[in-house]
Amino acid sequence: MGKYVLGIDQSTQGTKALLFDEEGKLLCRSDLSHKQIVDSRGWVEHDLEEIYKNTIQVVRNLVERAGIDKSELSVLGISNQRETAACWEKETGKPVYNAIVWQCARGAAICDELEQKGVAPMIRERTGLQLSPYFSAAKLAWIFRNVDGVAGKAKEGKIACGTIDSYLVHRLTGGKNFQTDFSNASRTQLFNIRDLKWDAKILELFGIDASCMAQVTDSNGDYGETDFEGFLDRPIPIRGVLGDSHGALFGQGCLEKGMIKATYGTGSSIMMNIGEMPVFTDLGVVTSLAWSMDGKVNYVLEGNINYTGAVITWLKDDVKLITSAGETEALAWAAAENDRTYLVPAFSGLGAPYWDSRASAVICGMTRTTGKAEIVRAALDCIAYQITDIVRVMGEASGINIGELRVDGGPTKNKYLMQFQSDQLGIPVRIPEAEELSGIGAAYAAGIALGIYDRTIFDKMNRTSYTSKLDENVRRQRYEGWKEAVRMVMTK
Repeated sequence: MGKYVLGIDQSTQGTKALLFDEEGKLLCRSDLSHKQIVDSRGWVEHDLEEIYKNTIQVVRNLVERAGIDKSELSVLGISNQRETAACWEKETGKPVYNAIVWQCARGAAICDELEQKGVAPMIRERTGLQLSPYFSAAKLAWIFRNVDGVAGKAKEGKIACGTIDSYLVHRLTGGKNFQTDFSNASRTQLFNIRDLKWDAKILELFGIDASCMAQVTDSNGDYGETDFEGFLDRPIPIRGVLGDSHGALFGQGCLEKGMIKATYGTGSSIMMNIGEMPVFTDLGVVTSLAWSMDGKVNYVLEGNINYTGAVITWLKDDVKLITSAGETEALAWAAAENDRTYLVPAFSGLGAPYWDSRASAVICGMTRTTGKAEIVRAALDCIAYQITDIVRVMGEASGINIGELRVDGGPTKNKYLMQFQSDQLGIPVRIPEAEELSGIGAAYAAGIALGIYDRTIFDKMNRTSYTSKLDENVRRQRYEGWKEAVRMVMTK
């Protein structure tokens, strides 16, 4: 057996390859970005062929950069952007359409149709998910309705569809393995999380043939082997597959009931491990599967936010208030203390806990003295406020007193944001020294499956903590201002 564990994290912005040693230490990473295809309607797509080619190339680049003997790679784990919908030909692996990205709300009309049929409660009961264009089902239904030939080929058993993990597994194994894991399956809105199988009735409602769906496999199961298009002299097994947020939950060591983490990425996912029994709530967060490992399922409560790190990208690329994300921290600290500007980043609607796909963004509360620093601070604040919304709801829904929030992702480097997050929650916020928690989770799952690691590996992580410094009355006033700003943009 080789001495290195390989992780691939296929995310919204790009693809990373990660190299870990026998102690679980991240030795090297390599990245490639891919094109964000956005049109005037706000529809968001990715080129699946580009993503696959980048996956192969990024592994080659990693091996070269690390200077290792590629024969010492032992196993692969994959984490991936979730909800993004892929559809391709089973025989050739050729995509029939671009991937429709999780941010894209083009399936709203399809969801409206189902809402009018009165089936939304049934879908929620079986899948744990609010009926929403955010999830994969409506995106795949859009492809079946609008891309010529797909529906017909599907009836002939020639079409594969699912999430990015299933596409990569299929391509990396040369078409031999068409599999997805429980975490990704649970985010499609097509998987029955009670019966733990694809739901025939919901597939029928969305117009998707059951033959198109992948075999659902344990997150640390056997996904075949890959040699990365002949790059390796011998193939290595794929033994860890997790949706990126589930990977981060696992990588953060949130293995026990009541533990909670937030991933700050382009958007954000807040997840609470609720153990082996599901908890259902009408408070605006959804119930999903954390993972299935060795035949044992764990459930989560989850809330998803469309725009967190993407708000910083908007500041830089669209309104050009900053030239780099690193500028935001100093500007936020410099903003006038008494300014109460709020930004509600509903650029493509609001996710949890509001679920209003037609809400529009707004900046409010400005005065004549509001300037660049105050607007930038409001952009950072809105990230923390949105996460606070969800953590509060999870505590209420689960009846669990949340003692800390574990966080990861690029924006956690921002000391202003992390302090403000702790201030708003009134609990410690803990950041691991290691980055790339999504990739770490999938790689550790693969390493544990092969016996390279055991679960004590999570105890070795060093963490930085932020604790609340804000007066309770001030916290309450600021949060009430945020809620009022959100009410301004709600359409339902």
